Amino acid sequence: MIEVRNLELNDSIFNQIMAEIRDVEIQRDRMRFRRNLERVGEIMAYEISKTLDYEVREVVTPLGVKEVKVLAEQPVLATILRAGLPFHNGMLNMFDQADNAFVAAYRKYDKDDDSEIRVEYFSAPDLDGRVLIICDPLLATGESLAKTIEGLLGDEMTPKHIHVAVAVTSADGLNHLKLKMSRWPTTIWVGSIDDELTARAYVVPGLGDAGDLAFGEKHH
Repeated sequence: MIEVRNLELNDSIFNQIMAEIRDVEIQRDRMRFRRNLERVGEIMAYEISKTLDYEVREVVTPLGVKEVKVLAEQPVLATILRAGLPFHNGMLNMFDQADNAFVAAYRKYDKDDDSEIRVEYFSAPDLDGRVLIICDPLLATGESLAKTIEGLLGDEMTPKHIHVAVAVTSADGLNHLKLKMSRWPTTIWVGSIDDELTARAYVVPGLGDAGDLAFGEKHH
């Protein structure tokens, strides 16, 4: 079962942060762009936390004992290098004891302008029976994220639940991801859905290249 939760549909400070992430003038400040992505991660992590399992634990205070609800188990946080790092760090600020996974994936163009997604590096704990939260700032075609998740899980691992967190997605990319994720229980959290996806897989109006905006333009 696939569920989509679009945070922009509710009025909150989250939409102010999303506006800043898209704003071409504000984007000139790399530190602010990274911090805004981090804040998106923090807010989405908080929203995701409401769906997780909790258990009662006794906490000893200086004056007594209080029963409180705490996470029954820590999730696994995953992201795609490099653009996802600030987003991931925001989630790690909230789930500060979580296990982590990292993937290197990119779109490779040939001389005819055709492209393919290449995934070249995985670092992850055992994901079988775990809650997996994977974040990516921008979802264009959805193919790189789908291949990332398939690569992380392989044929032998089945997570308890997958949460996909995306700041901006194209409608096409979201539909593709929903199709690819159909075999796992999945919730897709989005900050905004844009209608247009160009032939070169640019989301319009989108937000630009999140990796370049956060860390500087790449040569290759």
